[in-house]
Amino acid sequence: MKYRMDANPSDDDITAIRQGLKQSNHPFLAGIPEGSLAGYAFNDHDERVGGIIANTWGQWLLIKYLWVDDAFRQRHVGSHLLSNLEEYGKEVGCKMAFVDTFSFQAKPFYEKHGYQCQMTLDDYPLSHSLHFMTKKLAD
Repeated sequence: MKYRMDANPSDDDITAIRQGLKQSNHPFLAGIPEGSLAGYAFNDHDERVGGIIANTWGQWLLIKYLWVDDAFRQRHVGSHLLSNLEEYGKEVGCKMAFVDTFSFQAKPFYEKHGYQCQMTLDDYPLSHSLHFMTKKLAD
C-alpha cells in the first residue's frame, strides 16, 4: 500500500473521491429526492440586485448563497428572497431549513427570520466564527 498527499489535486482526482464516497453512501441515501432552487431580485432596469441559491434534499432546504447588492440593503430584498425560497421549499415538501453564516455576515438577519443557531465554530478560518443555523418550516 502506498500513500501520497497532494496540495493541488486535479478536478479528476476530486471527482474520483466524490464518486467513491457517493457509491459508498448509496445504500443508505438512495432515492432521497433532491433539487436546486434559485430566486432573484431585479431593479427597475432589469439588473440583478440580489439572489438566493439553495438545494433541497429530502425534507431539508439547504441555503447555499444569499446576496443583496449594497445599494439595495435595508429595503427588505433579502427578507423577500428568503421568504419566497422558504415558501417554495414548503411547497416541495421541505420541513426544515439549514444555513451557515460567518460572524461578519448575517446571523442577526437569520435570527430575525426564525433561525436558531445549532453550533458555532470559533476562530474559523482564523479570527471569525461560522454559525450553523436551522429553522422549522412545517410540521
